[in-house]
Amino acid sequence: MLGAAQAASTAPLLRAQLLGTARRAMATSLLRVAPPEELLRPLAVPERLLLGPGPSNVPPRIQAAGGRQLLGHMHPEVLQVMDEIKAGIQYAFQTRNRLTLAISGSGHCAMEAALFNLLEQGDPVLVAINGIWGQRAADIARRLGANVYELLKPPGKYFTPQDIEQGLVQHKPLVLFITHGESSTGVLQPLEGLGRLCHRHGCLLLVDAVASLGGAPIFMDHQEIDVLYSGSQKVLNAPPGSAPISFSERAREKLLRRKTKPPSFYLDMGWLASYWGCDGEPRRYHHTAPINSFFSLREGLAMLAELGLESSWERHRANCSQLCQGLLDMGLQLFVEEEKARLPTITTVRVPEGYDWKDITAFLMDKHGMEIAGGLGPTVGKVLRIGLMGCNSTSGNVERVLGALQDALKRCHRSRL
Repeated sequence: MLGAAQAASTAPLLRAQLLGTARRAMATSLLRVAPPEELLRPLAVPERLLLGPGPSNVPPRIQAAGGRQLLGHMHPEVLQVMDEIKAGIQYAFQTRNRLTLAISGSGHCAMEAALFNLLEQGDPVLVAINGIWGQRAADIARRLGANVYELLKPPGKYFTPQDIEQGLVQHKPLVLFITHGESSTGVLQPLEGLGRLCHRHGCLLLVDAVASLGGAPIFMDHQEIDVLYSGSQKVLNAPPGSAPISFSERAREKLLRRKTKPPSFYLDMGWLASYWGCDGEPRRYHHTAPINSFFSLREGLAMLAELGLESSWERHRANCSQLCQGLLDMGLQLFVEEEKARLPTITTVRVPEGYDWKDITAFLMDKHGMEIAGGLGPTVGKVLRIGLMGCNSTSGNVERVLGALQDALKRCHRSRL
């Protein structure tokens, strides 16, 4: 009797074990892809000094912020961090615009957010192109069905107010796109008077400041800029993945007058304004934000606020000037001829005659643990690009990159052709 009772009591357990074994065998028999061997090894990331056009190195304080434990994207503590980010962006942009926030995405995402929300099919837009970012903006605007007009300058040159006014008179656009810091060519575009000029012609001014924010003066309200955006990974020294953006009241009113919804739900500023608390209404869930990216961005903005904008601008100016003089002393030729038009965060120098730019950048990476970059877009094969941004903008790094370049020019093969 006892044996029968024990057997009866263990039967369900035995059946479950047999069923589990059968299911595992069935599942195993269906697997055709083995666990990747490379994922069974520890992550290996080398230490490098990033002196290219971005991203820049992340200082320990910002690394630590990004490594904090996650919180929910609607938790009050996260909403407080978002409020602090908004205040930091308003300081960095020098604006009081209420529609100010960070896009969950890179600088490209902010460019799309600006164009997606400002433009509707058939809208005329004037794009100032003197490098790759104007080209990208024109491409995006065409995909939206806008009527795109191009205002062209050779790489290395900037637009004058007379150039802009001529384009405004000829094409009568609703929006003018222009790049403040053209990272593909190393040009810093003067902005003074452009906002006022645009408004006189019934046009909104949209400015890309991804490569310049924090490194060169920009005053959104004073310069009457209607939409301004940037990125997290350059002077702010945060990882890529969050992008500050702000809309003036003029621009916000244009959004409210749209006849159609923006083509992207993810980048719809109406929804984003609600999530960020920019519209005076209770916050609404829109998407699961990159919480740890926001922690990092918050600290990057905090470090900029602690240093102060004027001190940051002066530091980037001084180190850029030191770098340019050092390059000239080496007998190299700067790509941007006018000193006032040189972007303080990214310096472009012509590839020395007889050298392959790929050999130089590879040598610096392999022998000096340092990144500089070749050209991009219209400057491919023509220039080397050296970035000094945020914590990487130091006199010591200037000396280090100049020494590495001297070493490369001595030891890299030089063509006899």
